[in-house]
Amino acid sequence: MAATLWHRNAPGSIPSLLFYRFISRCYVRASSATKRSRAPLTLALVGPIPPPAGGMAMQTAQLLRLLTETDQINVKLVAVNPPYRPQWVANIPVLRALCRLLPYFWQLHKVFKHSDVVHLMANSGWAWHLFAAPAIWLAAWHKVPVIVNYRGGLAAEFLSKQQRWLLPSLRKASVIVTPSAFLQQVFAHYQLNCQIIPNIVDTRIFKGELKPSLTAAPHLVVTRNLEAIYDIATAIRAFAIINKQLPSSRLSIAGSGPELAALQQLVIKLQLSNKVSFPGKLDRQQMAALYAEADIMLNPSTADNMPNSILEAMAASVLVVSTDVGGIPFMVDDGKDTILVPVAMPEQMASAVLSLIAEPDLAATLVANARLKVNQYQPAQVLPDWLRLYQQCEQANA
Repeated sequence: MAATLWHRNAPGSIPSLLFYRFISRCYVRASSATKRSRAPLTLALVGPIPPPAGGMAMQTAQLLRLLTETDQINVKLVAVNPPYRPQWVANIPVLRALCRLLPYFWQLHKVFKHSDVVHLMANSGWAWHLFAAPAIWLAAWHKVPVIVNYRGGLAAEFLSKQQRWLLPSLRKASVIVTPSAFLQQVFAHYQLNCQIIPNIVDTRIFKGELKPSLTAAPHLVVTRNLEAIYDIATAIRAFAIINKQLPSSRLSIAGSGPELAALQQLVIKLQLSNKVSFPGKLDRQQMAALYAEADIMLNPSTADNMPNSILEAMAASVLVVSTDVGGIPFMVDDGKDTILVPVAMPEQMASAVLSLIAEPDLAATLVANARLKVNQYQPAQVLPDWLRLYQQCEQANA
């Protein structure tokens, strides 16, 4: 039929040429569309990376590694905290902000142009205004769906004070995801719907068992940044009470931050210098090694959401005594897998530790329950939820 049509219109006739050119272009476009549909989804992952090894940075790095290992996602990282270049810029406040923000905005623009979905790691404070909000609006300008993965125990206070600036940006998000029901309740107060996808804990790295040293010479650890919000001083004061009853006990405080000098002075004041050590900032392997040697982890924080440090300790069979703030009661069961105490109460924290040492059966029960609970946070359980959400966002934006 095509040959007959070509003959009737004579070779080289304009209608025939236009007709066949139209058919060829349609075929090429259809073929290109089919190839694109078979290509892996391109995800822009925006967030902090270690160092420092904070909770959100570790989750960003872990998610990046897991997504890179799957053939379903082509992931591109945009770090909000890359090293300063040149390094001396870090010592000049205003200049360092410009040297970080301007390249960051340009990188967002370049990556979003070729992305199907944006996964934005976000938390409270200036980091929201400087890094998260601009990413949301730039993604909207590029017409790319953005998933806001909000974290941090200070969200309620931050939203209350800054809602005029936060809510317009949050409502631009395609989906808001939080790691806990605690933050889901916080956002519901502002008529913002959230999905829950928990933190990821890789139990291949964090593993261990209950140790005989618990009753004789317990090794206690604190694995939070040395910042006021984490109230490490309460843990030191609790340890001073414990050490009076158990002189062979010791405490390791792993982390870095502005409170280091004050905490070291407190240790000297309480005459614990030969019992308390500050190993500093540890990477994941070093942290796993510390947990492998530890008996009890103390978490004295005054505000929190879903601290990965607690999950890592549970995975390593390290007993956990924590304050009952923010999202912590949503992630653990007091008396079943963890012991919770009020904020800034060193006497109660010490009493909880001593009860675990005095009751080996209780300690064994808590460790067994904790290990069962932490299984739900392994990559095999959590990663499929992210992959499913990425696909849903891409399809909704098609």
